[in-house]
Amino acid sequence: MSSSPKVLFGFHAVGVRMKTAPQSIIEVYFESTRRDARMRQFVDRAKEAGVRLIEADSLRIAKLAGSHGHQGVAARVQEIAQVKSLDDLLDQLEADGVKNPLLLVLDGVTDPHNLGACLRVADGAGVHAVIAPKDNAAGINATVAKVASGAAETVPYFMVTNLARTLNELKERNIWCIGTSGDADRTIYEVDLKGAVALVLGAEGDGMRQLTRKTCDQLVSIPMKGAVESLNVSVASGVCLYEALRQRGG
Repeated sequence: MSSSPKVLFGFHAVGVRMKTAPQSIIEVYFESTRRDARMRQFVDRAKEAGVRLIEADSLRIAKLAGSHGHQGVAARVQEIAQVKSLDDLLDQLEADGVKNPLLLVLDGVTDPHNLGACLRVADGAGVHAVIAPKDNAAGINATVAKVASGAAETVPYFMVTNLARTLNELKERNIWCIGTSGDADRTIYEVDLKGAVALVLGAEGDGMRQLTRKTCDQLVSIPMKGAVESLNVSVASGVCLYEALRQRGG
């Protein structure tokens, strides 16, 4: 564990950390004037987990969290040591006998709310890792962690220097890179997603960058039956990842 603590806030983000790594929690601040059932349950769970509880007012928690959307809960936690690199993770999966990894690649998703929502969907669909370029993407911050509802803690997120090179390295490992594009001939429902797959999505509006698009093995579209031309990237991620999950037997 690293020595510099970070802050998590919101019931989900703090609750997931209490469930998965209570020993990494330094202290939990909670709004003592909140007496509703959700807060009572949260405090009971914190006591069960044996974490240090500190009563605080809303303003103090907002200052700590850097946000007023804290729901009356914030925690100072130690960073959890993550797998150092994407290569290490893929080697580990291979060693663990995971033959068909499912990866999500986000090209140009700069909005922390979108990234948080994508991580939440990725966690729900059992994605092994989320990949983004270093130069054109949102990093993990407190807003991302809050929107992700704990998934920022559970889904490995790798920011790579050169996305096209990384996609080529995935292809060398026999991971099929499928990009989404409105003008693709086939839809997401017409391709086989049961094998080792990396689903590549671009930001809403601009879509994937040209080089990313060219590097994909295949392009697919999400059927759009109404007047709008594209879906928000987190919604599109949900559509694609849950189709993969359905094909893989849920």
